[in-house]
Amino acid sequence: MSGWVLFAGVMMIFGGLMTLFAGIAAIANDDVFVATRNYVFEYDLTGWGWIHLVLGVVITLAGFALFSGAVWARFVGVLLAGLGALSNFLWLPYAPVWAIALLAIDVFVIWALCAGPRRSEA
Repeated sequence: MSGWVLFAGVMMIFGGLMTLFAGIAAIANDDVFVATRNYVFEYDLTGWGWIHLVLGVVITLAGFALFSGAVWARFVGVLLAGLGALSNFLWLPYAPVWAIALLAIDVFVIWALCAGPRRSEA
């Protein structure tokens, strides 16, 4: 396992847990988040909370799977980090700073997994 894959695994675990906590906060208490008016897209906060909760659990588990060094885990990691980036982009009206931070983590994870060692190098 290379350093990039290790970095991506740790960041996926961190980002997945933060996504999970945002989902729990959205489900438990809708008053935690402030929705801006007249935004291009507007969704139900509780529904997005469940989406973030499930996605956070799956991303965290995929982060642990990266430590095995399997190629399928890297592919799944890129796919889930892309879904996480998309969900955090759509989360911008509710928690802009949090969503931008998690979006940046997802982009770094995708980059690290794609920049990791190739099969010929391993």
